[in-house]
Amino acid sequence: MVVLNRIYTRTGDTGTTALAAGGRRPKHDLRIEAYGTVDETNACIGLVRLHTAGHEIDPMLGRIQNDLFDLGADLATVETDKPLPYEPLRITQAQVDRLEQEIDRLNGELSVLRSFVLPGGTPAAAALHLARTICRRAERHVVELTEKPDEKVSSEAVKYLNRLSDFLFVASRYVNDKGALDVLWVPGQNR
Repeated sequence: MVVLNRIYTRTGDTGTTALAAGGRRPKHDLRIEAYGTVDETNACIGLVRLHTAGHEIDPMLGRIQNDLFDLGADLATVETDKPLPYEPLRITQAQVDRLEQEIDRLNGELSVLRSFVLPGGTPAAAALHLARTICRRAERHVVELTEKPDEKVSSEAVKYLNRLSDFLFVASRYVNDKGALDVLWVPGQNR
């Protein structure tokens, strides 16, 4: 259970932060950067939701925001050889599967793309594109973390971020009147 009765603790004043299962890392540590960027993705989705209230994708975005807290907890809890006094929260394949199902459902109603899509159209679509790019950065950090021999990250965490960026792209087209308001790239248009 989370209890936040005091917001500042002064423990980070020396440039380190605590991991969920104990231990401290510099605030610029790659693991901290990874789950910090997941948090940034979540904040951006919160901004997206200012434009999607009442839209059918809004409940999906709400579930995703909760999943992103799960993912942050997953990344903040480093696997160690010593057992933890609790079961750590980890991203599951079911969460990845749900994203895939939602992508397929939304994408099934979209027109086929014949060009790349420029971020824009409606405010909701533009904000979803921004969330997508932040999500991709989080994914790059997490993938880099997996390549470090002393760091463990579940494959589901990587898959979740990869699917989430796909979902955010499809959702951006969906809120753009199912692709009718997409702004398409025209190669060499301004030469």
